[in-house]
Amino acid sequence: MNGYVGILSVELHFPEAGSLKGKRKYVKSATANLQNRFGASVAEVDHHDLWQRSRLTFACVAREHRELEALLEEAVRYLNGQEYELVSVEREVVVPGE
Repeated sequence: MNGYVGILSVELHFPEAGSLKGKRKYVKSATANLQNRFGASVAEVDHHDLWQRSRLTFACVAREHRELEALLEEAVRYLNGQEYELVSVEREVVVPGE
């Protein structure tokens, strides 16, 4: 058994951000909360130069597929409940060695 790797790519919209500095506050908060709550690795991977948009990619590992799916779903629910908008979500599950 190799475990499972979950990859979640999300696009976020920050309607209240009026500058890159304002956006950075939201991105840092989202990144830190995802890391702390889910033990995930998170990076901003796109839209670096836009004030109100960001694409984050989130990766986590679990021993069982069901556990990983629950973790990804919980992360999506968390992001949906924030003051910014969750515009799109892409999920992928990878089994190492396959």
